[in-house]
Amino acid sequence: MKISEYVNKYDPQNQFDVLIKTSRQVEAAWNNKIDLSNLKNLTERKIHSIIVTGLGGSAISADLIQNFLHNELKIPLIVNRGYALPTFADGNSLIVISSYSGNTEETVSVFLSALEKPELKGNIVCISTGGKIGQIASENNIPLVKIQTGFQPRYALGLSFFSLLKVLQALRLIENQDTIVNKINNLWKKRGEELSSENNAALNIARKIIGSIPIIYSAADITSAAGYRFKCQLNENSKMHAFHNVIPEMNHNEIIGWETYAEKQIQARVINIIDPDYHPQILRRFKIISELTAKKAEVINLESSEPDFKQRIMDIVYLCDWISYYSAVLRGFNPSEIDYIHILKERLAK
Repeated sequence: MKISEYVNKYDPQNQFDVLIKTSRQVEAAWNNKIDLSNLKNLTERKIHSIIVTGLGGSAISADLIQNFLHNELKIPLIVNRGYALPTFADGNSLIVISSYSGNTEETVSVFLSALEKPELKGNIVCISTGGKIGQIASENNIPLVKIQTGFQPRYALGLSFFSLLKVLQALRLIENQDTIVNKINNLWKKRGEELSSENNAALNIARKIIGSIPIIYSAADITSAAGYRFKCQLNENSKMHAFHNVIPEMNHNEIIGWETYAEKQIQARVINIIDPDYHPQILRRFKIISELTAKKAEVINLESSEPDFKQRIMDIVYLCDWISYYSAVLRGFNPSEIDYIHILKERLAK
């Protein structure tokens, strides 16, 4: 079958079209007027830390921000994935409550606990479509960056990522990002046309990994979020197990597991995310690991040819989103369905 036939058969919610038009999310987020005037007291003090609390698709944007700004951001940015606020949060911490739906129970819990601390109430900004978080924000006069509805959180990365980036820019924690945001917007427009064509790079990679368990390696602090995002997209979109680790950490433990790897036990594909900005020793480590694992499993390298790092990482993220989409429909799965997550939430609510 042609890919268009797979799309028509297995994608009733038309996430194919959502992926093509992802660049529109960039425009919507970056053109969104945000009001952070209620953070006046915080901006008069020095912000010492940023705590972004969220889960799943609403948290990955903060992970990517860490990579995206790895050589620019001068203060720690922590991604909090739980029910409790970190104990180090204080009057000099910016608290970002990130939940696409506005109803994520862990994130709501953190929001309520932050509001109980007088020194934090004026330090909070929310990024959401509304829901419980929108209601709580309104009742407590907390700034809300309201984003477009109608998407599944993992398909709304353009909204969540660029909204968070805009908040950091508005608070003057980073330099103006207008130029690079425009470049990424144009890049995603171009890639949307290329990767939705009948025969494209993402589709070809999807065909290679079907029938295997992808093991993804990226570089700590630089492309770690891109690798983790890819792993999660394969889980949710493709209904596949996938695993992710970072170099150099895996060189100190996981590398030994490859010594006894046998294809009869598990059929793996190694996917390396490579970037020329890696430390020379990191590049050497990837080369050596690839030589060792190639004796056991097929190795696929993902690398962008864009001229600067920020474009390259967002290029790779977008490519991997498409790979996970095609891996779903080629296997006959709906890339929107997340039945086990719904079952879990229903049981937790009882």
